[in-house]
Amino acid sequence: MPATVVVGCQWGDEGKARIVDELAGDASMVVRYGGGSNAGHTIALGDQVVKLHQVPSGVVRTGVRAVLGNGMVLHPPSLVEELEALRQMGFDTANVAISGNAHLVMPYHRLLERAEEEARGAGAINTTGLGIGPAYTDKAARRGIRMRDAVDAERFCHKVRSALERVNLILQRVYGREPLGVEEIVAEYRVALARLAPHVTDTALLVHRELESGGKVVFEGAQATMLDLDHGTYPFLTSSTASAGGACSGAGIGPTAIDRVMGVYKAYTTRVGSGPFPTELQDEVGEWLVEKGHEYGTTTGRRRRCGWLDVVVLRYAARINGLTGMAMTKLDILSGLPSLRICVAYQYGGRRIDEYLPVDVPYDQVEPVYEEMPGWDEPIEEARTLGDLPGKARDYLARVESLAGVPLEIVSVGPRRNQTITVR
Repeated sequence: MPATVVVGCQWGDEGKARIVDELAGDASMVVRYGGGSNAGHTIALGDQVVKLHQVPSGVVRTGVRAVLGNGMVLHPPSLVEELEALRQMGFDTANVAISGNAHLVMPYHRLLERAEEEARGAGAINTTGLGIGPAYTDKAARRGIRMRDAVDAERFCHKVRSALERVNLILQRVYGREPLGVEEIVAEYRVALARLAPHVTDTALLVHRELESGGKVVFEGAQATMLDLDHGTYPFLTSSTASAGGACSGAGIGPTAIDRVMGVYKAYTTRVGSGPFPTELQDEVGEWLVEKGHEYGTTTGRRRRCGWLDVVVLRYAARINGLTGMAMTKLDILSGLPSLRICVAYQYGGRRIDEYLPVDVPYDQVEPVYEEMPGWDEPIEEARTLGDLPGKARDYLARVESLAGVPLEIVSVGPRRNQTITVR
């Protein structure tokens, strides 16, 4: 289909890049529509592992245009480092396009975020500290600096000077920090911005023309539904529209341009940082999932919290995103567990709750209602069709698909490209 949105259905780290890479094999363009360097997308190409943060996953596919959309917030120095690392790995980055309307993450955004986290104390959100929230705050407050501003040296200097008049007051009077200087920031960003300038363009027009000419475009989400600013577990979430709707505003397309919305979820559930997590396991099974699944963040290296699959969350993600299909990743990690649990509902105050979430129910106090299914011992990394899977693994897939209410299209049984089962 010409336009496909790929979105996470849980709290991020579902393996979206794995699925975007799969779909990009038949696409002409991949567009990131939100988030920034707080994202960590990993693609395994044989023995080569590519870790991306700001550059869309399509960059590893020959002939695919990689577009950084206007909904992103970009950190120029680390973006240049990422592009250089990709070039050294043998990937062509000449086809990368950056929206002139994308906002910049500035040094003071990172300082402000870390200072605010420290001030929260025990109530800290445990952000990445990469300045994403303050950058989106400035965007919403209409005082941000965009790429189109930054590629003009004089205008960039003026924008930085204007921003620091306010920022330095906050740093000094609220947080007791040293003020920042215009010259040091301009000097830090000058080389990076000069390197990025040739890539800056009207990406919304690029996407429109690609679709108009019959090209196939994949829109890549960052983070996930449960981290969406409007629909996630507020305030323990990101600062952008991480759900499928963000593809419209974050890439500059209308909703009628989208033909397909693919939701990605793990065969179990993980989340990084603070916030409610009803199915979290703090026992030997949780440790099993962490270690066997290598559940450590691509961006920060933080240990991910692990738990059983929550289909209340999946049904919610299906509804919020208008999913047309789903992809399950990391089914192979469950091999060897004697039994599996699926959260099918919540319990609170004597009530059974089947949908996320009544307004009078505190999410951090719900209890999961589980269905139990037998596990399987056989390794499944070599499976390439549903028929190659053990019967109990097929039963698990069928039950999750039935409970989620959305067709299961793709199952991955390992990180490599060939470790994929096409269901339909």
